[in-house]
Amino acid sequence: MTAPLRLAIAYDCLFPLTTGGGERQYRAMSEELVKRGHQVDYLTALQWDREPETPFTLSPVTGRLRLYDDAGVRSGLAAARFAAGLLGSLVRRRGRYDAVIVSGLPILNVFAARLALLGSGTQVVVDYLEVWGRAQWVEYAGRPTGTLAWLLQRAAIRITPLATCHSRLSANRLRQEGLRSTPLVSPGLIDQVDDVPLRADPADPPYVLYVGRHIPDKRVEDLPAAVAQARHAVPGLELVLLGSGPTTRAVRAAVEALGSPRWITMPGFVSQERLDELMAGAACLANPSRREGYGLVVVEAAAHGTPVVVVDHPGNASVELIDPGVNGFVAESGAPTAFGDAIAAAVRGGRELRVATRGWFDDAVTTRTIERTVGAIVEAIQVRR
Repeated sequence: MTAPLRLAIAYDCLFPLTTGGGERQYRAMSEELVKRGHQVDYLTALQWDREPETPFTLSPVTGRLRLYDDAGVRSGLAAARFAAGLLGSLVRRRGRYDAVIVSGLPILNVFAARLALLGSGTQVVVDYLEVWGRAQWVEYAGRPTGTLAWLLQRAAIRITPLATCHSRLSANRLRQEGLRSTPLVSPGLIDQVDDVPLRADPADPPYVLYVGRHIPDKRVEDLPAAVAQARHAVPGLELVLLGSGPTTRAVRAAVEALGSPRWITMPGFVSQERLDELMAGAACLANPSRREGYGLVVVEAAAHGTPVVVVDHPGNASVELIDPGVNGFVAESGAPTAFGDAIAAAVRGGRELRVATRGWFDDAVTTRTIERTVGAIVEAIQVRR
């Protein structure tokens, strides 16, 4: 048996104080590492008044940060503040860790970790939740800031000694952007899963569910027109839009363009218990996002037997999780006809598709787990010691 490792995970958010996919992933990884007997410090930004109980050590490296601006874009100032705090913290902790797993988003984290640990013997593992091309950066943050972010990303990738990622899309982009080593592509990110009973039939009347933030890349405003199209094939179909965010106004405008019909509801964020109920009862979950580094919501829906419809886009890695006709469908685009027809196909798949979706999940839960991902990362670190 190999000796326990002394590890740190660096990310500026902590689940459940913030609820995105990255923070869920890093919390699950931290807990799994502790379960395996390793020592874990979680280096993050202060997000609490009363420190939450965790099986790992919480180590805030900065005070509170405002991570996003009003448009839903990651704040460069917050990224710089966290990177500076991370740099100082790791300098003070030189020699404490066998390895530091640092998130590649925001990208300044990579430079902070590499500079702080240079010559220390501590391994740096960079986990890339997503990898963007120049055009995507420019669209997200504007030409000057986006171009700078892309150049910084390229530089960070080139100095990354060990890269991990969670899709073939990200692995290919890492190579295209200059990674000098072979990236470690994880088998999956499924966390501990309760025994969820399969609901063979959806609620009546049937509804399409969206779960997530309302930000430009999620394209939530495409859903009302798409479900209106699907209603031609599935009369009585409804739409439930969870979450909120900077583009909620655009989503409401899309609903108003249809005459604010009663078949669309927008309850905002809901409790976990209510979310589970809605997920289990949905005829399908629809995610029009054009940018996903993995697509954990596909897995979460499949646990309930709920098929998922996603949109084909060069930046959407969640399409890799869809086996068309087995656990959902991939729409050619987010246009009302293409997206709506794919939604209608998922709803009309009925009990047969729901059973197949749950079967997909039952297989995935043994092969695409966070446990396997953590095991692969630990093995890579130990090989390099």
